[in-house]
Amino acid sequence: MSTLFVSDLHLDATYPAAIAQFEQLLRGAARGAEALYILGDLFEDWVGDDDDDPAREQVCQALRDYADGGTPCYLMHGNRDFLLGAGFTARSHCQLLGDAIELELYGERVVLTHGDALCTADLSYQRLRSVVRTPHWQRGFLRLPLATRRALAAAARAGSRAHTGTAAPYIMDADDAAVLASMRACRVSTLIHGHTHRPAIHEFMLAGQPARRIVLGAWYEQGSVLRWDAGGYELQVLARGGPE
Repeated sequence: MSTLFVSDLHLDATYPAAIAQFEQLLRGAARGAEALYILGDLFEDWVGDDDDDPAREQVCQALRDYADGGTPCYLMHGNRDFLLGAGFTARSHCQLLGDAIELELYGERVVLTHGDALCTADLSYQRLRSVVRTPHWQRGFLRLPLATRRALAAAARAGSRAHTGTAAPYIMDADDAAVLASMRACRVSTLIHGHTHRPAIHEFMLAGQPARRIVLGAWYEQGSVLRWDAGGYELQVLARGGPE
């Protein structure tokens, strides 16, 4: 049996093929897994657990069916869906995780994180993150009418697209010093994250030992899943037609 990791699905009514592909993964390859970990940005946005958008409810139903089938499903907040809360867990039967967490994986300790906190060169985003992740800001936002929250989320997405379109590539990537500091603090040789939309396996030396940073891909055009079992790991690309 294997453990599966995905991130940055950005599921939304705008991308019905991505929703269908994720549902196919849940019904197929992920059904026999030991566990499924979603490392943030499952949704393009999430403005509160009272969001009654049909596409989001479809995803919650698929997750509920999957989790009720006996396979644990864990989900970490991303930069787009950090407002997921108890209402979401009740609808999806997923278990919310903190960011970051350490995990024992087939005899190896690894650290899991969404990845946005590692992009320390993106100063404007880090300032924003420090505000919107506070309970005070979130309570105020969630008191707004649902329609207002949706409009603000749409404006934030537009601002994010403008920012990423003009920022230098290195600003939008994980900072090497932040990666190494996180791994040293946790005393691990493997870090798994998403957020940057740059799937790759980066191998390097850390404290004289082989180490790796595994970056999960986004699902805008194709699926990306990390499969890890007792024999090792593989970062797989899933064609938009669905898992093979």
